[in-house]
Amino acid sequence: MGAGLMLSANLDFMIKGIFSFELFGQTIWITTSHVCLLIVVLSICILSFIANGTMKKASDVPTGFQNVLELGIDALDGMIKSTMGKHAKGFLNYIGTIFVFILFSNLSGLLGLRAPTADYGVTFPMGVLSFTLIFIQKLRYQKVSGFIKGLCDPWPFWAPINIIGDLAVPISLSLRLFANVLSGTIMLALIYGLLGWIATIWPAVLHAYFDVFSGAIQTYVFCMLTMTYIASAMDTD
Repeated sequence: MGAGLMLSANLDFMIKGIFSFELFGQTIWITTSHVCLLIVVLSICILSFIANGTMKKASDVPTGFQNVLELGIDALDGMIKSTMGKHAKGFLNYIGTIFVFILFSNLSGLLGLRAPTADYGVTFPMGVLSFTLIFIQKLRYQKVSGFIKGLCDPWPFWAPINIIGDLAVPISLSLRLFANVLSGTIMLALIYGLLGWIATIWPAVLHAYFDVFSGAIQTYVFCMLTMTYIASAMDTD
C-alpha cells in the first residue's frame, strides 16, 4: 500500500535530463545536477570577485560585507589551526575552498536547487582528492619505509586489513556527505509529493533543518575528518 501511494504521487527528486550529445559513440546527458553545480560554482566565483574587491578597499574598522568576510575567515583559520597546528598554513586554501563549496552546495536547496552534494558524482571526487592529499603527506613525512611500517602495524599479516582501511577513507568521506544530503532531498520530495497543497508553509522548518543545520554540520564533519586524516599522516612522532 505504501509503495502504491508513493508511485501514484507526483514525486519530484529534481533529477531530469535537459539535453544530450554524442561523444565517442556514447550519449552524454546534461542533467539538473550539472546545472545546479554550475550555478553554485558561478555563485562562488562571483562572490570571490566581490570579496576580493572589498578587501582591496578594506578599512581599519570593518563594516558591512568586510566585517562578514573577516569573521568568516577568522573562524575558518581558527578551525584549521586548532586541528592541524603548525601544518595549518599549507592547507588553509584547500580546506577553505572545500568548506565554502560544500556549504554553498548544501544551502542551495533553500533557493529551490538540487544540492550538488546530493549527487555521488560530486562527493566521490572530493573524497578521492582528499585521499590523494593524505597519501602524498604520508609519503612525504613518513617516507616509504615508514609507510610500509604503518601498513604492517601491529603485525605484518595485518597489512591487507590496513590497506582496506586506507582505501575506505575516500568512500567513507564521500558516502557520509552524499547520504546525509540525499536523505534530506528525498524527505522533502516525499513531503511535497505526497501532501501536495498541504505542504505550503510549514516545510520551511524542515528546510531550515536539512539545508541549513544539517548542511552546516556535514560541511564541518567532512572538513574536520579531512584535516584529521592529513594531520595524522604528517605525524611522525
